[in-house]
Amino acid sequence: MSNSDFPRNAEEKTGYSLVFKDDFNSYDLDRNKWFPYYLPQWSSKENSKANYRIQDSQLILQITETQLPWCPEFNGNVKVSNLQTGVYSGPLNSEYGQHRFSKNCLVREEQKEVRLFTPQCGYFEIRAKGSNDPNNVFGFWMIGFEDLPHRSAEICPFELKGWNVNTTKSTIGFGIHSFGDSEIKEEFFEREFMIDPTKFHIYAVNWTPDGVDFYLDNELIHNSSQSPQYPMQLMLNIYEIPPLESGSKRAPTYPSEFTIDYIRCYQKK
Repeated sequence: MSNSDFPRNAEEKTGYSLVFKDDFNSYDLDRNKWFPYYLPQWSSKENSKANYRIQDSQLILQITETQLPWCPEFNGNVKVSNLQTGVYSGPLNSEYGQHRFSKNCLVREEQKEVRLFTPQCGYFEIRAKGSNDPNNVFGFWMIGFEDLPHRSAEICPFELKGWNVNTTKSTIGFGIHSFGDSEIKEEFFEREFMIDPTKFHIYAVNWTPDGVDFYLDNELIHNSSQSPQYPMQLMLNIYEIPPLESGSKRAPTYPSEFTIDYIRCYQKK
């Protein structure tokens, strides 16, 4: 592992076909790939829309000072900017919808079904960096599309909490969350690695019908024998956790930023 920027991987991957990628080379977000709202069924598109910019062929998700909490009714003062590759919800006032994070959640804004990219299995790779702001959480994860309630597990290639960041070694989260899928067992880890995640690193998973392998800078860090058996969508997130909840004694810095150099998804040939 390294504390400097880890270099880009070659785009071609032996034995695989590239089926989805974004190098963010355009000035505008590709809306054929990304839905720029965070779980809007529990709030609204207006409250959950992402703040971001594209600069130097990089996507920079932001939390800004004037940004409002995304879902104060169910998630307090948490702020978020997120891109996802699909959305599904049940009817107004129902309990049905993706990633029902609280038992109190009810659909507040019914969403038209969107499936921009919802793969089942593949190799998923992101080159990204976060910050050491103790009020922020950054992540790349995949959730079941949840058109049926049990299709709700999550594969998390990486999660970074700003309060766990150090220039010589940092704690990275990764693994599988079961949520409403009774066939999946909770298998999530937070482990210390000799990296500085405020520099670019590559986080990846190889999801097959038989399991999920987790990689950091092309090195295998965990092998799981579990494999969700349904399509999932991609999620790119930056959160701001209120200081009283995160335990931070430091006021948030603005804008808080999560920078993604590229994301690539492959299917086995």
